[in-house]
Amino acid sequence: MDFSILPKVELHVHLDCSLSYQVVQLLNPGIRPEQYRAEFVAPAKCAGLADYITRAAKGIELMQTETALQLVTLDLFSQLQADHVAYAEIRFAPFEHLQGGLSPEAVVQAVCAALAEGFRQTGIPAGLLLCTLRHYDAARSMATVRLADQFRSSGVVGFDIASDEAGYPVDAHIAAFDYAFTRGIPCTAHAGEARGADSVWETLRYFHPRRIGHGVRSMEDSALLDFLKQHHIHLEVCPTSNIQTNVYGAISDHPVDRLFRAGLSIGINTDGRTISNTTLATEYRQLQDVFQWEKAQLLQCNRNAIEAAFAPDELKAALRERLAAAWG
Repeated sequence: MDFSILPKVELHVHLDCSLSYQVVQLLNPGIRPEQYRAEFVAPAKCAGLADYITRAAKGIELMQTETALQLVTLDLFSQLQADHVAYAEIRFAPFEHLQGGLSPEAVVQAVCAALAEGFRQTGIPAGLLLCTLRHYDAARSMATVRLADQFRSSGVVGFDIASDEAGYPVDAHIAAFDYAFTRGIPCTAHAGEARGADSVWETLRYFHPRRIGHGVRSMEDSALLDFLKQHHIHLEVCPTSNIQTNVYGAISDHPVDRLFRAGLSIGINTDGRTISNTTLATEYRQLQDVFQWEKAQLLQCNRNAIEAAFAPDELKAALRERLAAAWG
């Protein structure tokens, strides 16, 4: 089965973790392939999530001007087009891109403009998720969600919290998620990756997200699985990334198949296309090889992602029709 040519939906991909060699070479002409692989691509096994995240630093370092931000965004659209992605939600943390003197507003505006240009060039509709990070203080977290509110009519579709959940508590971010809730800004939140089911419970209790980024360690608590099903909380699952960050030893140990069979709403994602050196087609083939997934399971994951997307109803209807026609 050739998954590469089928339309797909991706809800969890980090902009600063997905720089191709071509765009890196454009921004840093002196780089060579071996240096790119060493600095931008993580090994098959990292020490943990914090180790994995260090690979994003090189990408962020290059993304400090409006031109660079736009080039990287358009580069990602090219990757999505090659992977036959029909809809994507792209996430990044605006406050990581101020080292060149840009204001946070200019950063978001540049990426939103590139999002519109990416759609014109490829026909791929995409939304932008703005991330606060676990190590940010309350003021920066609030400033990020206010940016999400400010640019809602320009391509921003939601708010997220990322980075090392095991190293930082939720306290500094509760007010920002309360703001998002009262303003009707859709939220997702990384949890159940570096920490167990307790992290997911905590995130649900204080942040009230519609989706959980990763969330795979929810498998450790049957009561949590029941809650996620009852409240239609979607899990943005990134199998290869979870092996690299040492959440699981091997893909055969990953709970993606058990989560699917338990009836949860899950979707399949790449997380960082460069850091994890993967595509959706690669992820799908891996699930087919290891868990004997066929078209039915993968189509259902795409349908789940459409329902969970922070997209308008008319776009969701068009995506359902497109997938039904292509997948059969």
